[in-house]
Amino acid sequence: VDVVIFTVREDALQVLLVQRPTDTAEPFPGLWALPGGFVNIELDRDLLACARRKLQEKTGVASPYLEQLGSWGSAARDPRGWSATHAYFALIAAPDQPLAKGANAADVAWFAVDELPRRKRLAFDHAQILQAAVERLRSKVEYTSLPAFLLPEPFTLPQLQHTYEVVLGRAVDKSGFRTRMLAAGFLDEVGIVESDSNRPPLGYRLKDRSSPAVFPRTFCPRHGS
Repeated sequence: VDVVIFTVREDALQVLLVQRPTDTAEPFPGLWALPGGFVNIELDRDLLACARRKLQEKTGVASPYLEQLGSWGSAARDPRGWSATHAYFALIAAPDQPLAKGANAADVAWFAVDELPRRKRLAFDHAQILQAAVERLRSKVEYTSLPAFLLPEPFTLPQLQHTYEVVLGRAVDKSGFRTRMLAAGFLDEVGIVESDSNRPPLGYRLKDRSSPAVFPRTFCPRHGS
């Protein structure tokens, strides 16, 4: 199982990668890869449980949202022989605490997904898996509330709109955004939150963290953008 872990940091959609150790006979020493590992039939009741366990072991991160992405398998993806992986993507709010490396990872770090192809070659077929995850996420963001899983709670509607725009890589129409978010019924109002504004904004939380809300139509680009 491999996990593509997304967050929004520094105004960019970022992915978490682990660096493979250099002092090893295993393939792709020193290259960056998606966190993952083998199913433990004594510990993992299913693939989702394995994904959550490897996420915690290799990064110290627990994800509030995980979705199965797909399966990859061939005789060429691992030089040791035929192999298959079941990939998930995870959405987390940017953690305040430093990342924790573990389980044979030499290092762990965040990378902006739009800059990664120019900077890093990934181990195995992980670049292909990452590309599929980015495409799936951006496609679903057009008609769901998935960006809310990338924010710490409580959050404001302007913060939520900004997260949509970061993930999509473009502006969205502001005039209907507030109406759509509130009409979808997936938010709980939690009162005024701290702000530098003269009019402190309202904060919100997700009613259900198990699945996103689905909207009847996709977002339209902001006029003039």
